[in-house]
Amino acid sequence: MTAVAAELNIDRASLYYYISSKEELFDEIVRTVVERNLALAKKIQASDMPPRRKLRDLIIALMSSYGEHYPLIYIYIRENLSNVSDKRSEWSRYMRGLNAQMSDAVIAIIEQGYADKSFRNVGSSKVVAYGVLGIVGWTNRWFRPAESDVSAEEIGKIYAEMVLAGLESPY
Repeated sequence: MTAVAAELNIDRASLYYYISSKEELFDEIVRTVVERNLALAKKIQASDMPPRRKLRDLIIALMSSYGEHYPLIYIYIRENLSNVSDKRSEWSRYMRGLNAQMSDAVIAIIEQGYADKSFRNVGSSKVVAYGVLGIVGWTNRWFRPAESDVSAEEIGKIYAEMVLAGLESPY
């Protein structure tokens, strides 16, 4: 908190007036990023774009957000939201709700692709959506933006093409 106050050029006591701990600061920043990602996912899902474009844009956006907000999103992805301290349980419950809404948005895009036959029906839309989110989420195991010769956006493009090559209908 001392470093944050110094970076903001304010007194540490002033910072504690608004934020009680580094955990609360982390939770608030991460919540804001995840809410923004979800709003974008819902906007993409509700758009008139074809499902292929929706899924591509969403994968790239999520990967770009990961790179832009590293290491915060890295820490968040690794956090077990069902096993946090009691004072963070309300935040955890809220974040699990946001995660469920993100899954629902991806599921809806997959189902749109199944419905218009632009995607081959390879199986449960929920499993496919979880697979897509898992691909992006697993990036935390190896990707460090400052050490990579490939940008988060480029990784998102590669992931999108990889996923879409498996889903696209030949018709």
